[in-house]
Amino acid sequence: MSRRSLSITLAIVALVAVLGPTCLPGQTEEGADIVRRLKSKVDPEYPELAHRMKIAGTVKIKIVVNPNGLVKEARVVGGHPVLANAALDAVRKWRFEPAPAEATGVIDFKFAPQ
Repeated sequence: MSRRSLSITLAIVALVAVLGPTCLPGQTEEGADIVRRLKSKVDPEYPELAHRMKIAGTVKIKIVVNPNGLVKEARVVGGHPVLANAALDAVRKWRFEPAPAEATGVIDFKFAPQ
């Protein structure tokens, strides 16, 4: 990659980082499969390394919820690796209302440096 291409790429990345989302970490549910009411939600802690590197982005976590409302399985399906563990740790602590069967869905965790 030429020096000019590298400079342009870095400028675009910096622009996206500056103009990107500036909200605090939050979650939104995606996928029609999870129709249960959320009883308790834990927000992820923004990792110190991500803070120092000013990493922002969205981590997508696919979850399976047991009939009793506990998260049975959670795995990363997209997002920055530095942010992924914080999102996994948080979603594993979530609790849903009980239901007759398991439910699956994808949760988005949005991270932005403060």
